[in-house]
Amino acid sequence: MSVGADDDTHGSAQAGLGPLVREDEVEFSAIRAQGAGGQNVNKVSSAVHLRYSIPDASLPDDLKERLLGLRDHRITAEGVVVIKAQTQRSQEQNRLEALQRLQALIDSVAVPPKTRRPTKPTRGSRLRRLQEKSQRGLVKQQRSRPRDDSRG
Repeated sequence: MSVGADDDTHGSAQAGLGPLVREDEVEFSAIRAQGAGGQNVNKVSSAVHLRYSIPDASLPDDLKERLLGLRDHRITAEGVVVIKAQTQRSQEQNRLEALQRLQALIDSVAVPPKTRRPTKPTRGSRLRRLQEKSQRGLVKQQRSRPRDDSRG
């Protein structure tokens, strides 16, 4: 099963920006959730650890490169995305939440950044800059001591 736009659980989270995450490339492990939770907390493993290897994924190479270039604490040095979901009470809901967060991470780098083209200053702005410089120079020149041209 892949996470897709036809899934009602995702709603508007999947805007179709990036490729869909294939669930066979995702590794899940159930763990016990942290924090308070009553009598059931020490018996049920409802939290989920999601592991997704970027180098082994079936994503386009440029997308992999941008994902690996992200400075995100969830991406390890080996290029594995680790997401922990534990806010929901059931393991299945936590799985879906972890998949949604992974899809959101992939969607965030799906659109390549625009290349920056350096601009040149206009002729008018160059002239204004030079005019302001000479004006400033005159102001500073008037602050100095008057020259004594009689000495020579």
